[in-house]
Amino acid sequence: MPNDPIPEQHLQPAEDARETGEDTRRAAENDRRLSEEQRTAHESARNAAEQFRVLAEEAREIHDRHREALETIRNERELLRAVAETARTAAEEARVSAEAARDAMLAAMHATAEALQATLEGMKVVEDMRRTLRDIRDLSKRDGN
Repeated sequence: MPNDPIPEQHLQPAEDARETGEDTRRAAENDRRLSEEQRTAHESARNAAEQFRVLAEEAREIHDRHREALETIRNERELLRAVAETARTAAEEARVSAEAARDAMLAAMHATAEALQATLEGMKVVEDMRRTLRDIRDLSKRDGN
């Protein structure tokens, strides 16, 4: 009987089992392929997230440097304002000093003019006295002759 053909009724369940096994194998292969695709997608998402994290960190560093640069600029402007205020104060003091010096020079010029006027008047008195003395001498010479 070993060479007897297997009845067809016995072949059908075996064929069905083989097809079910093949379907299960295909489903498992499909699941494995989907799992691999998901793993690849997850890996890509992790890589993208890491790139985003790196870019965000670089952006924070740039922002921090920019903020520090702005703070430096603000400090320099404040320093320039203080220097300008000091210069303005010094200029005002110099103007007041120059005004006082001008007033002192004018007072000195008036004093010099008054001294010259007094000297001139003294010289006129001396000249008048000389004339008077000359006149007296001339009169004494005439009276004595």
